[in-house]
Amino acid sequence: MRNDYRHELKHEISYSDMLLLQKRLPAVMQPDSHARDGTYFIRSLYFDTPGDRALCEKLDGVNKREKYRIRFYDHDPGFIRLEKKSRLNGLGTKDTAPLTKEEVLSIAGGDISWMAESDRPLLRELYTVMRTTLLAPKTIVDYTRRPFIYPAGNVRVTLDYNIRTGLCSKELFDPDLPTIPVQNDPVILEVKWDGFLPDVIRRIVAIETTQQAYSKYAACRMYD
Repeated sequence: MRNDYRHELKHEISYSDMLLLQKRLPAVMQPDSHARDGTYFIRSLYFDTPGDRALCEKLDGVNKREKYRIRFYDHDPGFIRLEKKSRLNGLGTKDTAPLTKEEVLSIAGGDISWMAESDRPLLRELYTVMRTTLLAPKTIVDYTRRPFIYPAGNVRVTLDYNIRTGLCSKELFDPDLPTIPVQNDPVILEVKWDGFLPDVIRRIVAIETTQQAYSKYAACRMYD
């Protein structure tokens, strides 16, 4: 499944800003129905090439870039997705395909030949990229997310914190996986919308931030 390109802003904010937004946002936005007590845990396994193409393109600000990851929520292996994130001219889109726990373990273990015959186009695409560029699972990224939604403009605002790296581990399903926090233990504000960002949301999130996009994957790779 593929979504249309959306506007995306992602900035590091202070802990006090997060507390302020947690009070302001519920006044106009709804909590995501998938969140338990307002939050959920996200674990992702990111892919990269031996030469770290995805990391370098992000750090260099390449205008057109793609990255692949496997993601699931609250340590529940019943809902796992392969995701391909694409960026072009500051806009983002995401292709997704479902995966089973057994399929993820096969991919992480290097057994990918079955992907060539998959009925899911994204898996066949990933197989080709892995064969031609030596793309492979690289780094686990963990964090907690507090999400809010607003129907007009299909707006989604998230507050991500407790970002941790599993270093070079591929043990996606280990709930006791040793992880360490990324540098400065940041809070990340993400704002995504379609054609327009309503003024009421724009005013709420108009807080002082460093106007440089933040990459959780890049932050987690700094320990390599």
